[in-house]
Amino acid sequence: MSVSVKIVVLDGKTLNPGDNPWTPMEEIGELTIYDRTPTDQIVSRCKNASIVLTNKVPFSANTLARLPDLKFIAVTATGYNVVDVDAAKKHGIVVSNVPEYSTESVAQHVFAMLLSFLHRPVAHHEAVAAGRWQSIGDFSFTLQPIHELAGKTMGVVGLGRIGRATAKLANAFGMRVIASSRTEKNPLTYAGFKWMSVENLFKESDVISLHLPLTDTNSQFVNSDILDLMKPSGILVNTARGGLINETELASALNTGKIGGALLDVVSTEPITSNNPLLAAKNCIITPHVAWATLAARQRLLRIVAENTHAFLAGSPANVV
Repeated sequence: MSVSVKIVVLDGKTLNPGDNPWTPMEEIGELTIYDRTPTDQIVSRCKNASIVLTNKVPFSANTLARLPDLKFIAVTATGYNVVDVDAAKKHGIVVSNVPEYSTESVAQHVFAMLLSFLHRPVAHHEAVAAGRWQSIGDFSFTLQPIHELAGKTMGVVGLGRIGRATAKLANAFGMRVIASSRTEKNPLTYAGFKWMSVENLFKESDVISLHLPLTDTNSQFVNSDILDLMKPSGILVNTARGGLINETELASALNTGKIGGALLDVVSTEPITSNNPLLAAKNCIITPHVAWATLAARQRLLRIVAENTHAFLAGSPANVV
């Protein structure tokens, strides 16, 4: 181990809650790991480090100016908006991200939520455990109507890697796939596929899955106007960014029955606040930003972060943002 390279992990708990050893980074240098780091402790914890790993801990221009020894920031995620990259460049600090590691995991989570919403396996199990099956006396009973995906339309907003992986699963379930994309490159070859405007996609889809980055132009684009276009049975799935949705207006659409359901892995403020209106909304499933977090995806993420670090130390930085 080269103790001359000091590496600090500022928020390592989500990447390694105990099942994803830091060995790839420990082999590079002297590693200090913090589960979480408050903003007011960033500078003190990074003061002597030349390499820092961060996922959500922010690096502002002011923070970067106070860390003269810092040479490389390895973002343990795809999104890198936590770093002021212009300021980093000014100070000669290289910033890398991990462009692809959780594609299959996120697409899988879309359908984990969707199938859970449609079939309610846990609720049915709990009903059986509570004696409902015996008391009803029939060989079968359902708590609610169960719906097939085959023949339904999946609308994918944002047809990048994860959007395409989600579309592939939808096609495998016998769904027709339509999509909206800024570029409309490389159309899918599935029968019935069409490019559509976002508005027409919301009108035609039975299930809508969001897979696009949050920008100034699309912030809260899912509002009452576009929700009014959805079918009353329509289901909205968001595993992208919470800020894409106006949460108050989505909660209203759910509570008034304008749409059939919302399945959300992300919200506007994370962790979720107690006054988020979606917590009390009807037909809404919320998971705590875990679509990315399968063990396989976290192992890939750590391996690629280590590869990025090796590449930087070798003088040929990779995945530079």
